Amino acid sequence: MKQYLVTGYDYTDAGALERRMNVRPRHLDDASALKKSDNFILGGAILDSDGKMIGSVMIMQFETEDQLEQWKQTEPYITQKIWESYDIKPFKVANVG
Repeated sequence: MKQYLVTGYDYTDAGALERRMNVRPRHLDDASALKKSDNFILGGAILDSDGKMIGSVMIMQFETEDQLEQWKQTEPYITQKIWESYDIKPFKVANVG
């Protein structure tokens, strides 16, 4: 499978954190399902200096570019306007024993 580093940066308006928290349960449920299908490797929140969530990092893997595109069409942080911008780069997880 091809691996990807996904970095998303949240909107910064006054309601951004509240929107994130409202959508977060669905985002985590979807990530759990993706983990069961071996598409989600790891992820977590980017925090500001006060510990407030301001973005996300995910390491994902998909068999095809079409599967990656399908994920982008259904990822709640994209579809529900949580991430103002996001970047997806090819990535290779190091096999450290």
